[in-house]
Amino acid sequence: MESTVHHETRSVILRKLFISTFYLSAFTFGGGYVIVTLMKKTFVDQYHWIDEEEMLDLVAIAQSCPGAIAVNGAIVVGYKLAGIPGVLTSVLATVIPPFTILSLISFCYTAFRSNQYVGWMLNGMQSGVGAVIMEVVWEMSSGIVKEKQAGPLIIMAAAFIANYIFGVSAVIIILFCIALGVAVTLRREKQQKGGSL
Repeated sequence: MESTVHHETRSVILRKLFISTFYLSAFTFGGGYVIVTLMKKTFVDQYHWIDEEEMLDLVAIAQSCPGAIAVNGAIVVGYKLAGIPGVLTSVLATVIPPFTILSLISFCYTAFRSNQYVGWMLNGMQSGVGAVIMEVVWEMSSGIVKEKQAGPLIIMAAAFIANYIFGVSAVIIILFCIALGVAVTLRREKQQKGGSL
């Protein structure tokens, strides 16, 4: 799939980036993992600005950095599409909706906390969020499975087992995977240089 980002002016890209990121942030409940799959649908499937493999790389970068994954994802996607102006645009659009909503809720926190209807609404939202997170896991893992490479499949399974069964910290798993990826890449480049001599 060829990216169409180069065929649009920067002002058009920034406008679409702001509107789409603002919309995703305003109507996405359940945290960063939910917004990731919606970003994929918008920037990969709808606008064709980024291909699916590159989106997975950007998500990996966003998750490996400190901070909220929604903001980190907006930063890497915005920078990929329009440089520093893209970063500022996407971060601003991502931050405005939750900042506004939380500011309003803070004024009425006591009423919200004791309201039975709000409690029912939140319980219903939890079920929907769980389903969306499952979709994120399915879409991201299916992309790795389609590559039919043993290495990434083994790493994915080992990371799941280490975290879910043995309770190994996600930070340790991420750092280990980063080190492993660097080692594999350096080895591959060394082999290519040796073969070209």
